[in-house]
Amino acid sequence: MIRTASKPVSKRLRLSLQIALATTFVSLSTGCVGTANRGAELAPVASAEAQESNEAGSTVQALVNLGPRVAGTPTAEQASQYLIDEYRKAGYQTQVQTFTYSKFRDEGSTITVDGTPLEGQALNGTIAGKATTPLVAVPNVGRPADFANLPVNGRIAIVQRGEIPFTQKAENAAKAGAVGLIIVNTEGGTLRGTLTGKPTIPVVALSRDQGNPLRDRAQAMPTTVSLVVNAEERTITGRNVIAYLDGVTQPTVLIGGHFDSVAGSPGANDNASGTAVTLDLARRMAKTPLARQAWFVAFDGEEDGLKGSRAFVEAAQPQFLSGLKAMLNFDMVGVNQQLQIGGSSSLTAIAQPKASIPKSVVNGSSDHAAFAAKNVPVLFFYRGSDANYHTPNDKTVDPKLLNETSQTAMDIVQQILKVD
Repeated sequence: MIRTASKPVSKRLRLSLQIALATTFVSLSTGCVGTANRGAELAPVASAEAQESNEAGSTVQALVNLGPRVAGTPTAEQASQYLIDEYRKAGYQTQVQTFTYSKFRDEGSTITVDGTPLEGQALNGTIAGKATTPLVAVPNVGRPADFANLPVNGRIAIVQRGEIPFTQKAENAAKAGAVGLIIVNTEGGTLRGTLTGKPTIPVVALSRDQGNPLRDRAQAMPTTVSLVVNAEERTITGRNVIAYLDGVTQPTVLIGGHFDSVAGSPGANDNASGTAVTLDLARRMAKTPLARQAWFVAFDGEEDGLKGSRAFVEAAQPQFLSGLKAMLNFDMVGVNQQLQIGGSSSLTAIAQPKASIPKSVVNGSSDHAAFAAKNVPVLFFYRGSDANYHTPNDKTVDPKLLNETSQTAMDIVQQILKVD
């Protein structure tokens, strides 16, 4: 489904985009859309470099001020509209490519003991369910033999994580007659797991600190618990924001980064930083010949499995992708001094003098992977792990690092396109 603004898209523009992409993107109205609160602006400074740094930093702050930008939520849509407005201010046409996918959501799962609720984490793919029954501690990790001679039928089982897949644990518990399964993490923190196939009983995880005492108690004495797994699959609508100069239907370089974040995290470094650098590059290129060969994309749904970038490449015509000399992806570039760049050998040869090129940087966990799978040369810009990754504390970045990343990327793009 394509959402449009009040003005209809022109026939000429519609046809040009149909040539480039297999799906039709519908142009938004040329009027400005609502902007987010840009937050406190940094004090103006004299140098152009500092001003560019401030602009990218302000973009991060504006996105952080919105709150967690989880795909499919009103906040994510507000973030996409903010980006549309900023690209239009820089002189670009904008398109929104919408796409849908199924997403598992835990709306709150608990195990209540003696009137005290313990917060559980429903495993991805579990069915919802409720049960109040005695709890049976299963020794070891939940292999079929571990359930032998235990009074599991009609009861809730509790087992340790490890050695065999979560799905096998659930299947073995169900075959033994259990009406629910609790899996206890063997490491610190929350256990987030995925079940494959079609589970027939609700499955929830507990942290080690909460789960081990409960399992020990069930071994030592009769213990009744109430299990509530409140989870479901929902259809999510994501929004890729695409910007380009009027008439540019076949870019040579595509520059992008994802703007969504995980639940509970304002996502400054992951990945308002990459979103800001992408927009910063668009601003820098706007009045140069480089912009006539570039598209800029803010991808949605990356945190749910690269949904936006995969939707983009699947919609693109083969000749559109084959016409790309490079896809540059920016993810987590606002923290840590060392800029790391990885990707296709033809492009890392250009990037080599600019930054470190560790082979470990390139993997399948960010949006360049969807393009690499279609044989598009890629470069991935990254500054390494962040202590605040996927936490509520991901609130700040260093604007100077954003500026440094933008300048490095500008130099690389100039060499790729051989344009001064």
